[in-house]
Amino acid sequence: MTWLKDLIKYYCNPFIHRHKLAPAVGIQQRQLMQHYLVCKANKQLPDIRTTGFKVFSQFEEDGILLYLFSIIGEGSKTFVEIGANDGINSNCSNLALHFSWSGLFLEGSEKLIKRGRKFYSRIPTPYHPKPKFVQAIVKRENINELLSQNGITGDFELLSIDIDGNDYWVWDAITVARPKVVVIETHIEFGIRNIVVPYDPDYMFPGKHPVYHGASVTAMNKLAERKGYRLVAASDYGINQIFLRNDLAIGEIPAIDPAGTLWHPKTIASFKTFEPIKDWEYLEG
Repeated sequence: MTWLKDLIKYYCNPFIHRHKLAPAVGIQQRQLMQHYLVCKANKQLPDIRTTGFKVFSQFEEDGILLYLFSIIGEGSKTFVEIGANDGINSNCSNLALHFSWSGLFLEGSEKLIKRGRKFYSRIPTPYHPKPKFVQAIVKRENINELLSQNGITGDFELLSIDIDGNDYWVWDAITVARPKVVVIETHIEFGIRNIVVPYDPDYMFPGKHPVYHGASVTAMNKLAERKGYRLVAASDYGINQIFLRNDLAIGEIPAIDPAGTLWHPKTIASFKTFEPIKDWEYLEG
């Protein structure tokens, strides 16, 4: 059983998870949260670009999210992760494992769902709040039903979308719930062009071309503005753009220019991969 072998690998390799789950990791983050609250009280908040770090996230999202929720508050400690993989290496797992958050992991692979359920059944303790895992191919046609069926309506804290394809269209379709923070994968290879690949409900990566999917940072920012959000941060590569709802942290966490998130040399080098598909069909964001 491949999934069981993968699970054993996760449990047995101390360099993958055990050190991340150590109490000291959570304690240090809580101390950092208190530091941010002091900074807020003294009106000396740090530049959000200095706050990123990785525990379980792919890039620096764990640190940025810790900073944001230190400033706006943790609220109901509820998340939704669309394209969650196994829910272990994800944008929401650090909050789940070190800050007692709970919520919903949506993933298309039953194998990954089983692995995630097994992991969270034991980690960090049997009494810890457990996230819910739901196997589903998420589309704009079913996202609102999936959220409603699983108790996610109205305000909640964090939405993360990483489905390597229709990310833009799924966020655009959500009407039943209003996350405070949104982390969404964005197509850096498109540069600052205002373009979106047309919606395809049957899309599966890599499709016709591994770069032909998703939306540019400019298009994603325009969608965010229409939905009442502002861009406040991004991972260093610019792939995951982070948006804050406009009614929160007014005057404390300013909007940033989406073009300014495409500074990394690796990101700039990726622009050339757009050339083979530059004349394909696109929509404006």
